[in-house]
Amino acid sequence: MLKDTFGRSFPYIRLSITDVCNYKCSYCLPQGYKKNPGDMRSFMSFEEISRLTKTLSELGVCKIRLTGGEPTVRKDFFDILKDMKQNSNIPKVTMTTNGYQLNKIANQLHEAGLDGINISIDSLNRETFKKLTGHDRLYEILEGIKILQTLNFKNIKVNAVLLKDINDTPEEFEKFGNFIKNNKIDFRFIELMQTGDNLDYFKKNHVASKIFKDYLEKNKWVTQTHGKDAGPSLNFIHPDYKGKFGLIAPYSKNFCQTCNRLRITSRGDLRLCLFGNTGISIRHLLQNDNQKDELVNLIIKQLHLKKESHYLELGDTGITPNLSSTGG
Repeated sequence: MLKDTFGRSFPYIRLSITDVCNYKCSYCLPQGYKKNPGDMRSFMSFEEISRLTKTLSELGVCKIRLTGGEPTVRKDFFDILKDMKQNSNIPKVTMTTNGYQLNKIANQLHEAGLDGINISIDSLNRETFKKLTGHDRLYEILEGIKILQTLNFKNIKVNAVLLKDINDTPEEFEKFGNFIKNNKIDFRFIELMQTGDNLDYFKKNHVASKIFKDYLEKNKWVTQTHGKDAGPSLNFIHPDYKGKFGLIAPYSKNFCQTCNRLRITSRGDLRLCLFGNTGISIRHLLQNDNQKDELVNLIIKQLHLKKESHYLELGDTGITPNLSSTGG
């Protein structure tokens, strides 16, 4: 198992396969995707990703989440997904997506063996969704979710970034509540995080996650225990609802104590923390199968450098310019 000096183990890897995103979300890429002129490296190839995931499985990793950018913009996305399911021995492969063309690819995702999907929906109001993302595609996403449900796809989660005066009112919470009342879907609010290039937006739109937690407790939602490969969400259940509510609150006290995930960027950099100040390339050890032992040793050595916590509460966003650049 991968372990750090604080006794935390890491069975969960967030693996970005592209920085490219076709949305223009106001909190992440308001001007749309632009290539970093200072980094001319290509994205990891199919072969490099395949070698990486096979090695990770031998290190005790039992869950990989494919992220971006938007992972489905890669032409070989389904080849990568199928290889992970069929050849890597990773028990659980999930993905995070903006839901672009979900209604058209839902069947393919199911057939490829995807184990879970996280879909970004910041508002169930069509105009608000369009304003936040730059795309009028809410209906297509909701249709895609229905298709997955008809296929008996079990693990569907919806994420929304909590934004001041946009989706932070009891009325908005109730809309999402009605959405999950008869749908076995986990809906989670993510507290807006400051990154290297969104300080003004953060100051204007950040609202503490406590506002949602207070709403849940007031309405008799009860916290649920974490699974070993679960993400950072604090989940809540209610006897009258088929779905669950969740809350990801990176500014909360002791948030990092239960950290169980590492990140690998689309260009092959190992990141110990989303908001860390360091990263190291492991790509040079993904060029042939004989490099596996060196790769294992490098990853284990790097874990000794993982810090106990991020320093977001101090305004230290590390080397993360925006969430798309490191897989969110």
